[in-house]
Amino acid sequence: MVSRRQAVKSTAAVTGMLLAAGMLPQAAMAFNKVAFDAKSVADVMKALGAGAPAESKDVTLTAPDIAENGAVVPLGASTSLPNVKQMLILVEKNPSTLVALFDVTDAVDANFLTRAKLGQTSDVYAVAITNDGKTLFAKKEVKVTLGGCGG
Repeated sequence: MVSRRQAVKSTAAVTGMLLAAGMLPQAAMAFNKVAFDAKSVADVMKALGAGAPAESKDVTLTAPDIAENGAVVPLGASTSLPNVKQMLILVEKNPSTLVALFDVTDAVDANFLTRAKLGQTSDVYAVAITNDGKTLFAKKEVKVTLGGCGG
């Protein structure tokens, strides 16, 4: 009988060998470090190759008006638009503006929920990027009473 520890060690070893040999698919290693390190909404859009976003009623942002604890703020982004390629959640005054990036396909409903840290009161954006290059957003100010990013 194989113990859990042995199974994890062997799985990690096999994954490491596949990665070193270049045999893992590119999607498994996809990560846009520049976008996640960006300090402003415009820098995130530039890193993702998207244009300037336009406000739209077709994109929905779910966020509280007041977050009692900025360490755990529930956020949601959704849209009913066709041909959506990516959904983003951005927090303007966070150390890293891009909080979440979700890739959307025909098999995935563009409706996502997550939790994020907010260090201070800030505008939060839900952004939809379509296959034809349109970038649409919804925005809401979330007031934080107890900071979550070291506050």
